[in-house]
Amino acid sequence: MAFRTPKPLDVEGLMNYAARALSARAYTVSELKTRLKKRAARMEDVDAVLARLKQAGVVNDRRFAGSFAEWRRENQGMGKTRVLRDLMARRVAPAVAKEAVDAAFEGVDETAMIEAFLKRKYRGKDLGALLQEQKELASAFRKLRGAGFSTGNSIRVLKRYAAEAERLEDIEDEMDGAAG
Repeated sequence: MAFRTPKPLDVEGLMNYAARALSARAYTVSELKTRLKKRAARMEDVDAVLARLKQAGVVNDRRFAGSFAEWRRENQGMGKTRVLRDLMARRVAPAVAKEAVDAAFEGVDETAMIEAFLKRKYRGKDLGALLQEQKELASAFRKLRGAGFSTGNSIRVLKRYAAEAERLEDIEDEMDGAAG
């Protein structure tokens, strides 16, 4: 079967295309612009469509960032750093992303989030026994850091479970040395 190149779209076609895309999931202005550019007959039509969508309140990076940050925190239990990184990957302006993340995590107990994250990741396992092994301890620390939790709180929580948790600082130094 041969691949057909879609026909370039005019302003109305782009509006319909944007409406279909936005009905499937939320997009940042930048993400939507990239999608529309691929389908536009004329590049100036993309800006016209985006202006109409912004004016109608259909695309709004501030609102997107706020709801995205809340959703990642509440439903996926991700830490602040991870949510910020994910928003930046979605091409939200850094200031807007930071503002949304700060608002979403205001008053949140990161230690409680870490506890919940570990319980979810190690469901049904005895964390105290499991984390006595250096390999498992390092793995849990990497999972917490990857999920966006701070180093200090990650170590504090893991110290409750493992006698060897002090070694985590050495592990982080090794990780920083390997990354640099």
